[in-house]
Amino acid sequence: MTEKSDIIRVAVAQSSPVFLDRDGSLEKAVKLIGDAAAQGALLVVFGEAWLPGYPVHAWSAAKSEPWWELAAAYVDQAVDFQGETVDALCSAAMAADIDVVIGLAERDEKTRGSVYSTLAFIDRQGQVISRHRKLRPSAYERVVWSDGDALGLEVHDRGYANLSGLISCEHQMVLPTYALAQHGTQLHAACWPGHLRKPGNGASLWPDQHLLSRAFAAQTGAYVLCAGTTLSRDSVPEQYREFLTHEFTGGSAVIDPRGEVIAGPVEGENLLLADCSMVQVRAAKVAFDCAGHSARPDQLGLQNYAQGDPPQEQPPMDQPPGGFDQPYESDQQQPAAH
Repeated sequence: MTEKSDIIRVAVAQSSPVFLDRDGSLEKAVKLIGDAAAQGALLVVFGEAWLPGYPVHAWSAAKSEPWWELAAAYVDQAVDFQGETVDALCSAAMAADIDVVIGLAERDEKTRGSVYSTLAFIDRQGQVISRHRKLRPSAYERVVWSDGDALGLEVHDRGYANLSGLISCEHQMVLPTYALAQHGTQLHAACWPGHLRKPGNGASLWPDQHLLSRAFAAQTGAYVLCAGTTLSRDSVPEQYREFLTHEFTGGSAVIDPRGEVIAGPVEGENLLLADCSMVQVRAAKVAFDCAGHSARPDQLGLQNYAQGDPPQEQPPMDQPPGGFDQPYESDQQQPAAH
């Protein structure tokens, strides 16, 4: 870990992977990690499932041989978390002296047939800090990705800041945000596919990566690195281009603890840099600490069963804490005025 400083430089690597090519994507990731470190960043964040790419076939019907060929190829090129790909990312982080958060399509090491949308947290010493698997894939993503768990809902003290991360629609689930606020997040990786929704069609109901990333920042008093990926038709092998129903333009941004965008959003290949002030983080949490002095733990609570929290005993429905038989002060008879 580095010594604490009031100013932290961070980076978002908005780039296209070498789609469906694990080794090619790894080579590109290693270069981007080095580029971010060379610009003075302490942390670099990549988008969702960046390696080896977002599963574009998830949003098309499984009605053709090419669909099944792409589905099989996606599993083949997914990442074994205990394998050479993650080892190489760790070596790159150590060589560049930078922390890395990167989205992976992670293959189940036992069944070899299930895939997770996963965030890998890697420190500047080249060690994996943690792994977070997306709790619940969005809509048609469930055709490709398996459910994750809450074990990875952790906040990591990196010396310069407390670091957390969530994947796309997890930011709309509410409870994961509160879980990370409880553990004191200050710097957050919000990892998205990079498809920006457009009004006037069905996609307008998709999660808005800027809206939800800004909400996370304002609710938790943390800086948010909203990391999107780019993916165009030319980036996808010709035989599979029909399954890319929309191009990903990125839209990466850095958002301050007030929920204001301070860098970006950008489109296309881009290494987005921003300087973050820990003074602003502390000030924001003084103003509102959603899991601290602004909370009512005596009235509302959150348990993470995956991390061993016991289920909370529920009060009888006819007798909540305080009891219906206890009148509100305003209901009590007031003395007559004289």
